[in-house]
Parts: sequence; C-alpha cells; structure tokens
Amino acid sequence: MGAGHAHRLYVPGASVVHRLPPQCKLVAVLAFVLLVVATPRERFWAFGAYAALLAVVVVAARLNPLMVLRRIVIELPFVAFAFLMPFVAEGEKVAVLGVHLSQSGLWGAWNILAKGTLGVVASILLAATTEPRLLLLGVERLRMPQLITQIAAFMLRYGDVVTAELNRMKVARAARGFEARDIRATGVLARSVGALFLRSYERGERVHLAMVSRGYDGRMPVLHEVGATTAQWTAAAALPLAAALVTAAAWMMP
Repeated sequence: MGAGHAHRLYVPGASVVHRLPPQCKLVAVLAFVLLVVATPRERFWAFGAYAALLAVVVVAARLNPLMVLRRIVIELPFVAFAFLMPFVAEGEKVAVLGVHLSQSGLWGAWNILAKGTLGVVASILLAATTEPRLLLLGVERLRMPQLITQIAAFMLRYGDVVTAELNRMKVARAARGFEARDIRATGVLARSVGALFLRSYERGERVHLAMVSRGYDGRMPVLHEVGATTAQWTAAAALPLAAALVTAAAWMMP
C-alpha cells in the first residue's frame, strides 16, 4: 500500500490505542459488536456497562468525547426508524403519556437504539484511531483476498479525486448560468454524470498504464509492516474480554 493521505475521520495521536496493529483492533471491535448483539435486550444494566467500556477506550485513546458524540449523528436514520416502531408494530398496547404504543415495538426500538448506538460508537473509535490505509493492511493480514483490498485502496485514494472533478464540473455549469431548478435540468445533470464516468474511466486507464510501466505485477508494495506481537493481541483483547464477562453475566442473571 502506498503512503496515501490521512482521512478526515482519523484523529492523529500517539496513544496506546493508536499504536495497536489494525488487525488487532478489527478483531476486537468485531468481537465486541457480536457480544453486544448477543446480549438480551431486557438487561438494561449490561448496555450501560458496554457504554462504560467504550468510555474507557475514549479516555485511553485521548479522544475528545464531544467529537465522538457529534459523529454519532450518522445513525439518525436508524433512530427515526426506531421511534416509528412503537406506533406501527402490532401486539399488546401500553399507555405512555396517554399514547397507546405497541409493547413489542417499544422493545424493538430499544433494541435497535442500544445495540446500534454501541456498534456505531465502536466503529467511530476504530476509524478515529486507525488510518484507512492501515485498516486495509490489517484486513489483508486477516487473510482477506488481496484483490479486494487493492480495489478498496484505490477507492479510498481516488474517491476524493473524483469528488473534486465533480465539484469542478459543478463550478463550470454555474459559470455558464446553469441552475437546477426543476425537472428540466435532469438532462444536463445526466450528461454531467456520463462525462464524469468517462473521465474517471480514462483516468483509471492512465493510472493502470503508469503502474504497469513501473513494474506492477498484481501486488502492491507494502511500505508499512503491521505485524502484531502477543502483547499487542493481549492489549486489544481487553475490550472484548471485559464485554464477554458482561454478556455472560447478562445471560446468567435472572
């Protein structure tokens, strides 16, 4: 993988969480999310314990809690869906502030909000403490086919390039007096999308030819070694192991 550039979701730092190899963090986050999902929804205290564990990670990573809270906004569509469930779900009704709501819908809404929010926060912490290019290297170390990681790497590298090209086309249309006001602008916008596709395709061909001329043989050179020691795997396992204790207690307690 090449050097690339830092993604806007990544927060530079030198904390113990930042220094962990990406494959360790990926496995830890995946295990944590699976344990959260496996927790009975009736165990309210367990979800509070999971939130406390994530708060400890925030402190260990030296991240701004307000930044994490701002990024949780990404789950708003799921929150809206969850709030609709008590009104549209069927089953036994209960009165809440004079409004009759579905009991199964209330449980379903809580289940989505609690588990979804914890999963989103865990993903935010992973993205904030690991550069995307290193995440791809970590996925590759976990035996993901290299072709898939290469495709993802190029998407990461050239997504901003394509976005910048789209903005230049938008400025060019505006300079010529174009403004999308109604359905009549659909033709112009469709031609713009077609032109953007052709430009991106031609750029991809030029990039591929440049890579081949420099000796590309189907494998990208690795500029960063992301091997993990036993101590690093142990440190990364602290979160899922603590979560496993919470999950076990949630299932055993009445």
